[in-house]
Amino acid sequence: MVPDLVRTWAVGWAVSRHRPRPAQLPWGHYIEVGKPDQVGRHVLPDATESSVREAAASVTVPHTWLKAPVAPGTVERWLPRGWVVDRAETGHLMAVDLRATDPVAPDGYTASVESGDGVVHVRVHDAAGEFAAEGQMALVGEATVVDRVVTEEAHRRRGLGDFVMRTLADRAVAEGASLGVLGATDEGRALYETLGWKAHAPLAACIYRP
Repeated sequence: MVPDLVRTWAVGWAVSRHRPRPAQLPWGHYIEVGKPDQVGRHVLPDATESSVREAAASVTVPHTWLKAPVAPGTVERWLPRGWVVDRAETGHLMAVDLRATDPVAPDGYTASVESGDGVVHVRVHDAAGEFAAEGQMALVGEATVVDRVVTEEAHRRRGLGDFVMRTLADRAVAEGASLGVLGATDEGRALYETLGWKAHAPLAACIYRP
């Protein structure tokens, strides 16, 4: 199950970030990111020692990333010289069976839902028009990949993250999706678990910094 979730997450992440479709490689996927601190990322559905070593050995460009569903301490032992595990960027692969809940924005807030280029955006503003929270998702067949869920500091602990997640889920169900997938931070995982999401594997973040 985990390899399929990783594949879905990789494809959806690329769509959500408006990056080229992942290239297929012997060990998994490669996504061209094109940023100074992340040139690209290898995503490995099956995190074995041989696949990690093979993917890492293929890299010659600094600030190339490798994401794999394996514990940071384990993958660290497999990496060649020049690679580091960034524990701050390591997260959790999560999934849920989607259901509609007809969420209502908390008092004092309004929401807008927009879609384009395969991505659905939910944005929340307060009564003064100040941005408060947002999230987005990319539909991938019968699944949706949730991404970039953020609540501004001044608006936290008011149920906005919960509302954004439920709104995205409702829209995904309306579009025919039945499975939700995402990569979560430690903080995000705590929220998503209250909504029924389950963590299936760690997502180790490895970076080539020779």
